[in-house]
Amino acid sequence: MTTWMWLLIIVVIAQRLIELNIAKRNERWMKDRGGIEKGEKHYKWFIWLHSIFFLSMIFEALLNNNNSTGINYFLITIFLLTQLGRIWCIHTLGKFWNTKIIVLPGVSLIKKGPYKYVKHPNYIIVAIELFVIPFLLGAYLTAFVFPLLHIILLKVRIPREEKALTKATL
Repeated sequence: MTTWMWLLIIVVIAQRLIELNIAKRNERWMKDRGGIEKGEKHYKWFIWLHSIFFLSMIFEALLNNNNSTGINYFLITIFLLTQLGRIWCIHTLGKFWNTKIIVLPGVSLIKKGPYKYVKHPNYIIVAIELFVIPFLLGAYLTAFVFPLLHIILLKVRIPREEKALTKATL
């Protein structure tokens, strides 16, 4: 793999670790105010999916020996746009943004920013990333398998999240 490919992987992994730190801080803040966690049983599958995603992508890119793969500027642009969307989602939800389903009873749903237009914009962004990032690295099998696995997990998560949000919010 080329230097830019390794740099991309390192940046995305660092970003995810920072986001997990933000999520943990927000989780404490919400739980200190009576926040209730739902969907704990399926959360571990998201952790597994994303961990194996990175391993699969790196392994496949190394196996394919993609040293000659140049930068695809169209895909990089899509990737950068998803990062802006991700930041927009996190900023809009503020202390309520999390990787887990945690609801604070009696608080109104946030319906501004990207949430004004789409109910779960972050899930769309993640699905795009699970396709684009490996595609940039020439890990084509990973680019097709992991978005599908993500969609399967969302078929469990979104109904649970909707139920929790409906019961807890104004």
